[in-house]
Amino acid sequence: MTESVDLKVFFNFRSPYCYLAGKTMFSLVDNYSVNFIWRPLAGWDGRSAPERAKVKIPITRQDVARWAKRMNIPCIPPPITTDPTPAGVGSLLAEERGRLREYIVEVMNAEWGSGLDIGQPDILRGAAERAGLDGAEFETALSDPVKQKTLGDNWHEARETGVIGVPTFVIGDQIFWGNDRIDFVHEHLCELGLRKTLKTF
Repeated sequence: MTESVDLKVFFNFRSPYCYLAGKTMFSLVDNYSVNFIWRPLAGWDGRSAPERAKVKIPITRQDVARWAKRMNIPCIPPPITTDPTPAGVGSLLAEERGRLREYIVEVMNAEWGSGLDIGQPDILRGAAERAGLDGAEFETALSDPVKQKTLGDNWHEARETGVIGVPTFVIGDQIFWGNDRIDFVHEHLCELGLRKTLKTF
């Protein structure tokens, strides 16, 4: 039996489907022996091109609203000009500080739960602080050229891997695209014998 596997997650904070995935994807970490490898993306990376996005917006909003209703979570689209890049950069600090899960929840709740523009420094910093990060350190991290470059490197890796959208979960040569594919990720990890054994006392 494999002891653990790498689970890469390609994620863009501007995607409503990443908002939906963020509500359930950490169950993969809780229930299976996986090495969670975080791959945030910037700008339009991993998303439909702007001209295509304009066509998709009405249908996407209907679809996401149905998912949100099923999941009993709010869904208020943020301004279409929202830039997810700072949130992606900030997530790397959250990962370093062991607050990634909390950060994703807070940032996505602000953006898609409340309809706020997370590209605005004060809004993003507020979400980061609610996630347990130091505000001043967070603001400094947003201008870190190494972290900024990492997002571009992640997109290069995504394309080399065959990723065509977000959220995408990659385990070895298996690629699972979409929030509605998380169940398949669960099944695959079960087939690999990686479900964690519950301790009994």
